[in-house]
Amino acid sequence: MEVEIGRGKKGRRAYGFDDIAIVPSRRTRDPDDIDITWTLGPYRFELPIVAAAMDGVVSPAMAAHMGALGGLAVLNLEGVWTRYEDAAAELARIAELPPERATAEMQRVY
Repeated sequence: MEVEIGRGKKGRRAYGFDDIAIVPSRRTRDPDDIDITWTLGPYRFELPIVAAAMDGVVSPAMAAHMGALGGLAVLNLEGVWTRYEDAAAELARIAELPPERATAEMQRVY
């Protein structure tokens, strides 16, 4: 569905986390009757979750764990994890900065 976003311009409706809610049903389903697997091209995933490609969400270790559980985690290839030998130390250092300095340091790191 398209929405008008300006004179002669249209955009697609997008949904964020706050726009979607899962409401329980009055009926229950037997877990053996449910298939939550999904495919992306030739890849099949058992867990219907995709982790966001954000440094604060997905680390290489988290991506490996998510894959082992059957989900998909996307690593930001232009983020901190691929720019620094010890990215965890960089992120820990930034996390300890006061808020007024953290933004400037994040901009420098990226």
